[in-house]
Amino acid sequence: MSEASTLQAAAAVELAVVVRSGFIESRHVGAAVLTSTDATIRAELGDGHQPVFPRSTLKLFQAQTALALGARLNDEQTAIACGSHSGSPAHVAHVREILHASGLDDRALACPASWPRDRASRDALVRAGEASSAVYMECSGKHAAMLAACVAQGWPTDGYLAVEHPLQVAIRDTIERMTRERPSAVGIDGCGAPVFAVSLVGLAAAASRLATASASSPFPLFKAAAAVWRSVLSNGWLIEGHGRPNSLVISELGVLAKSGAEGVLLLAAPDGTAVALKMLDGSNRGTTLVGLQLLVAAGAVDVSRVQQLLPRLGLEVLGGGVLVGEIMVGAGVPTSL
Repeated sequence: MSEASTLQAAAAVELAVVVRSGFIESRHVGAAVLTSTDATIRAELGDGHQPVFPRSTLKLFQAQTALALGARLNDEQTAIACGSHSGSPAHVAHVREILHASGLDDRALACPASWPRDRASRDALVRAGEASSAVYMECSGKHAAMLAACVAQGWPTDGYLAVEHPLQVAIRDTIERMTRERPSAVGIDGCGAPVFAVSLVGLAAAASRLATASASSPFPLFKAAAAVWRSVLSNGWLIEGHGRPNSLVISELGVLAKSGAEGVLLLAAPDGTAVALKMLDGSNRGTTLVGLQLLVAAGAVDVSRVQQLLPRLGLEVLGGGVLVGEIMVGAGVPTSL
């Protein structure tokens, strides 16, 4: 019996390499798609038509759905709904604001209990004798926004993660409308929410449409898309955390950046040029470098600004605490388009 899957290695290209002491130690293969401002394909590396689970990159479209359904979120709350946050007190405060405005509290969250990814925040909780909690989980902002949408629509909050719940039906509809594809598979994400398999072509096109949506659109879904774009670009630190790759790309370059687990990344430049990519081995360590290189090759981002940012993206390879190499763009990634 054949199983549904993403692209095979034979349909992938080399996206990044790890160089240690002048020796290529590892090669990351995968696929990537670059779309133009009109959401058409400009470049395809490997087979970008095969399905992937977009993982947390879907948060952009889940938040878009929540807004379109009437969730009353300000820009900071919309950004945390799109984020994979580090669980700092400032992040958690925004999550709780969403819940409290809907008459809910932490107990309504159906994502798993977790400790903050931010070490200082985690250590503070341990010293205070606190327990792990769903509100510290990196996806709690998304879940709070989902709950707010349920309250706005009068839908039950119990069971809001079920695939057949009207909220998840609406999210699937958003994904179909933004990607112009029907999901080829449905799974359960790490936070318990449904995750819908689409191609990198569809995912990149959806990001282009998000970036170019008009705030004055008569259609709630596209008005919500413009709100997501504005909120993320003005609150990059809420998407991941100060000094983290997604947040740095947003705040320093004005480029929307959202990573997903298992080597997925979505980028969108202000003009609507977008990149969606997937590393087949599930590693995220070279994704931002590759995505930015594609935007530079397309002329959508200034190369000098990217070069200034690269030293802050954790691309160094160390040996005995000394710099001995770096993560570099692979042979399958063009330098110009």
